Amino acid sequence: MLILLLIATPLFTIFFKLFDKPGDSWQHIVNNLLFGYFQNTILILIGVAIMTFLLGVSTAWLVSNYEFPGRKYFEWLLILPLGFPGYIMAYTYVGLLDYTGPIQVFLRNTFDIQVRGSLLDIMNLPGAIFILSITLFPYVFLISRSSFVQQSKTLQEASFLLGKNRMQTFFKVALPMARPAIVAGIALASMEVLNDYGTVKYFGVNTFTTGIFRAWFSLGDASTAIYLAAILMVFVFVILYMESAQRGNRQYASSKDVQKPLIRTIPTVGKKILYTSICTIIFLVSFFVPFLQLLHWVSMTYSKVINADFWLLVYRSFVLAAVSGAVVVALSVILLYTLRLSPFRWVKNITKVATLGYAIPGAVIAVGIMIPLLSLDKWIYTTFISAKAAGLFFSGTLLALIFAYIVRFMAVGYNPVEAGFQKIGMHVNEASRLLGARSTKTLWKIDLPLIKTSLISGILLVFVDVLKELPLTLILRPFNYQTLATKAFDMATNEMIAESANAALIIILTGIIPIIFLNKLIKKREP
Repeated sequence: MLILLLIATPLFTIFFKLFDKPGDSWQHIVNNLLFGYFQNTILILIGVAIMTFLLGVSTAWLVSNYEFPGRKYFEWLLILPLGFPGYIMAYTYVGLLDYTGPIQVFLRNTFDIQVRGSLLDIMNLPGAIFILSITLFPYVFLISRSSFVQQSKTLQEASFLLGKNRMQTFFKVALPMARPAIVAGIALASMEVLNDYGTVKYFGVNTFTTGIFRAWFSLGDASTAIYLAAILMVFVFVILYMESAQRGNRQYASSKDVQKPLIRTIPTVGKKILYTSICTIIFLVSFFVPFLQLLHWVSMTYSKVINADFWLLVYRSFVLAAVSGAVVVALSVILLYTLRLSPFRWVKNITKVATLGYAIPGAVIAVGIMIPLLSLDKWIYTTFISAKAAGLFFSGTLLALIFAYIVRFMAVGYNPVEAGFQKIGMHVNEASRLLGARSTKTLWKIDLPLIKTSLISGILLVFVDVLKELPLTLILRPFNYQTLATKAFDMATNEMIAESANAALIIILTGIIPIIFLNKLIKKREP
């Protein structure tokens, strides 16, 4: 209960602070900025939802149902954009399209085509939608592909016998059957959109996340930041409700006794070329071209950037991410083992609170944690030291930052550990207890060794997410403390884009590791 109460701290803080009066800046924001926050946030959500649907579902259908050159490679190549944080993709594309970028240099040197300024201005709302879509569509691709692969061939055979062609079968049978999976993928992408700060900040697009930062840092108004965070949470709950409501009580599963594995179709030569071209273009745009640009910048600047300070930055970031991952997994084990031993049904429902933090944007969590920690610091000083003194025991420290990471990424570590416990079942645990071992000894000697792969997976997934996290880290980091994410963002916003590529490249390469594991996991589940 204590762990769950701590994880729910940001929600409690925002809820109770709403009963306070709004800050001095609130009226100014309502009169001048709030409509823009609403408009831009909704437009980005709608735009990203449409683009991720088109990109994710189309590519998932192609690699699941057709045999064409490169299909096996595209199964995992199209997941790689997940390792590209949106803010890194944003300034990489700005560099690609800039006057000194490779595209304009090629046009000038080869065809003597002169373009003033950028080749294409993407530092606006449509540009933000494009960037976020090409980095987030793998959420839809992954879940949709898994759904398409596991669909029974019997259903499609019935559709063909009723006179429908493959395109009609896709729209009438396969797409409706995969609807829960597709909507879940779009919901995940939407959560990431609401959490994004780096992309919209760099492109100058005002959203609720940038509004929270402006209220907190520029205006120094914590109450106004709380009100904006509460509105942002309404968006989150609306998305979660819509994702749940669209499923309703409908059944999407086919009878197991007639389940047949899906057999891929061999298309004509022309269609093979078309399908390979579609997947290739999407992969080039969403990962390969920007990744090459980062490598080019690294080759230009590594001698100036990579020094002792840079390796210290890498060491700090990795240690912070590893400690956060280990703590998250340790707390997950405590919660899940309590769930296994508890005779009360309500414990199963209440432990789901632990996974709620992943749906909360990082800026909201940061504000919801900073305010109670500041109050706690003030109480400690006035009670035990001096009412006139001031200082920081918890807020502005690494402890506060790790606490926030635990709240934000508990679901990331919790789910693999839960899957591990479910695989081993209760019979091993019960056998150990019958032989006289206590529950603690059973956990250490039996359960943990059996789920060590799940524990490592949980730590690795949290490690990568912490390494990429930007808005939460920007608000809660100690003074003058940098991580790879904040360093890359700070350098990019200070027009040191080429130099920022060194930190960005490490983040991306690290992020690719769990993507490879994820693809292997899906391959194992394929019939």
